[in-house]
Amino acid sequence: MEVRGAVLREVGKPLEIETLTLAPPGPGELLVRVRAAGLCHSDLSVIDGSRPRPVPMVLGHEAAGEVVEAGPGSDFQPGEHVVLTFVPSCGDCAPCTAGRPALCGPAAAANREGTLLGGDVRWSSPVGNPLHHLGVSAFASHVVVSDRSAVRIDKALPFEIAALFGCAVLTGAGAVFNAADVRPGDSVAVFGLGGVGLSALLAAKAAGAGTLLAVDPVESKRELARSLGATVLTGDVAEIRERTGGGVDYAVDTTGVVAALSQAYETTRPGGTTVTVGLPDPSAGLTLPAQSLVAEEKTLRGSYLGSCVPRRDVPRFIALYQAGLLPVEALLTHSIALDEINAGFARLRDGGAVRQVIAF
Repeated sequence: MEVRGAVLREVGKPLEIETLTLAPPGPGELLVRVRAAGLCHSDLSVIDGSRPRPVPMVLGHEAAGEVVEAGPGSDFQPGEHVVLTFVPSCGDCAPCTAGRPALCGPAAAANREGTLLGGDVRWSSPVGNPLHHLGVSAFASHVVVSDRSAVRIDKALPFEIAALFGCAVLTGAGAVFNAADVRPGDSVAVFGLGGVGLSALLAAKAAGAGTLLAVDPVESKRELARSLGATVLTGDVAEIRERTGGGVDYAVDTTGVVAALSQAYETTRPGGTTVTVGLPDPSAGLTLPAQSLVAEEKTLRGSYLGSCVPRRDVPRFIALYQAGLLPVEALLTHSIALDEINAGFARLRDGGAVRQVIAF
C-alpha cells in the first residue's frame, strides 16, 4: 500500500514528506493505522546525528493507533487500539527472561540496523529502494510493526493522550516507580522538564513525594512545573542541599547533558540515588568523586525506557491517568499536522514545546 511518511535522507537535514510503499505485515507483525505520534528528543538526536542510525529512515517512535491487519501468528485483532513502543521484546533472550525487556538484545540490534524485530524491512520508496525503520517509524499514516511493540489499550482513551504512554510517560514515570521506587515522604529533584521530565515529576507527586523540586533553564517549562506542584530552582547544588537538609533522596536526570547529570548526582544526600534516563552523545564521558560511592553510599543507575515492562506498565500508568493521579495531558503543548513536522522539531530544539503530537 502507499502511505505518506516523514523520511530522514541525510543526517542534519530536514525530514522529507514522501509517498512511501508499505509491504503487508509478516508473521508476528501488525499493520497499524497511526492516529497520533509524539515528537521526542530521541528522534531529534537521530536527525542531528548524535544518535547514529542508518539512513534513509522513516522516523517516529512514540505513537498510538488502530490495528488494521494482523500477520500470521499474532493474537491481535483488527479494530483494537494500541500504544506502540519502540523497543519490542523477543521474550527469549537473557534480559527478557529476567524481566528486563527494555534491554532485549535482538530488539537493540534491530533498532541499530533499522529493521523490524524479525530482521525485515517493510518500507520502500515507490521505485523499490528500501528504507530503514526507527522502532515503529510512526511518522506515517500507516506502519507495520512487530506485535511485540504493541500494547492493547482502552478504546475510550484519546489517541493524542495514548501516544504519550509509548515513550515519554513510560520513561519518566518508570524512572520514578521502577528505577527509583519513590515512597511517600521522599524528596525528589527532577532535572529537565520536557515530556520525560514532567512525566517523572507527575509520577513523583503521585508516589507521595514530600519535597518535589524541578530544574530547567526554560521559564515556560518552569512555570508549568510550578502549576503541577513543584518548587522550581536554578539547579544550584548548594541551594538544593540547603532546602532539603543535605540533599534529596532521589534525583532524576532526563536531560542527556553530562553537566546536568553530574549536578543531579551532587544534589543527592548520603545514601541517595540518582537515576538517569537521558542519552548523552556517545562520545561523552562522566567524572564523579569515586569515594562518594562508598563513603556516602550513593547510587547512580541508568534506566532505559523507565526500566518498564510495557505490557505491564502501560496499562498501570493509564489506570493512574484515568484515576486523575497522573495528569499527563499537561505534557501536550501542541497538536500538529505531518506537514508541520520540521517546524515542530525546530520548536523542540529551541525549548518551545514539551510534547507535540502529530494527529493523523
